[in-house]
Amino acid sequence: MKALIPARGTVEFTELPQPEPRPDEVLVKVDAFSVNRGETFVLEDPPSGWRPGKDVAGLVVQAAADGSGPAVGQRVVAHPPAAGWAEYAAVRTDALAVLPEQLDTRTAAALPLAGLTALRLLRAAGAVTGRRLLLTGASGGVGHYLTELAAAAGAELTAVTASPERGARLRELGAAEVVHTLADARGPYDLVLESTGGTALPQTLALLAPRGRLIWFGQASREPVRLDFFALLNGPASATVQHFSYADVDHPDGPDLRTLVRLTAEGRLHPELGLVDDWRRTADAIDALRGRQVRGNTVLTLDRPAEGDLS
Repeated sequence: MKALIPARGTVEFTELPQPEPRPDEVLVKVDAFSVNRGETFVLEDPPSGWRPGKDVAGLVVQAAADGSGPAVGQRVVAHPPAAGWAEYAAVRTDALAVLPEQLDTRTAAALPLAGLTALRLLRAAGAVTGRRLLLTGASGGVGHYLTELAAAAGAELTAVTASPERGARLRELGAAEVVHTLADARGPYDLVLESTGGTALPQTLALLAPRGRLIWFGQASREPVRLDFFALLNGPASATVQHFSYADVDHPDGPDLRTLVRLTAEGRLHPELGLVDDWRRTADAIDALRGRQVRGNTVLTLDRPAEGDLS
């Protein structure tokens, strides 16, 4: 099969054996996959033997030998730990969800990592009805999902994004306010969801209400954070900073994927496909994502060209 592997900070095509599923895995013929910003970071210095690909959607062509999971011919969205940017992927049956007829695979491929992160962030936040939330880095895939989910739960969310165009879409998804710099954010906020790091985190921390909480779920700026204890004495009293990892859960991904699929199929969650392209241009899509040219999710589709058509 054809697959994408790390090469010189990006990816290139190679020919690999088709994966042999374990007893609790299905074999998926991949129709589409999503590229996440975190994967572009790993590509800069990839571990030996690692292959990218955590978000895939496609058709089950081999059922799990242990009898679990979907049957051959069912379409699924899945969240393997890696190696999904290929014509075929082996996925554990507890890390996927079956797709209803009304949900296409390219839309579904945008759900796993970004959707799971947003869903679990909102759970970590607890009850948000009537609370004031500040979300940084709101124009990415996680930000769009989180804005819509938080607004539906009754939160008053302020989204931070540098682009007026992206801000307009966030308003459509339920953001109460959109600001383009933190200087324009009007605190205090009960909760900050912070994803940029660098100088943004201490700025947002200062916008918290007394005993407010900041959940730190990313560092898109690639810049470390420096905090000054004494500076905080003039800010929120007894604020809490909580580190967040979407993978820190005590259950498999399947149930949460099914929730995301259900909400999308019911028209209550709207994946933002900022870039959809053929997987032959994955390297270009990675460049666009790194250059912050994509609003929402980046999805690549496989049209299965003739042998030799990929380079």
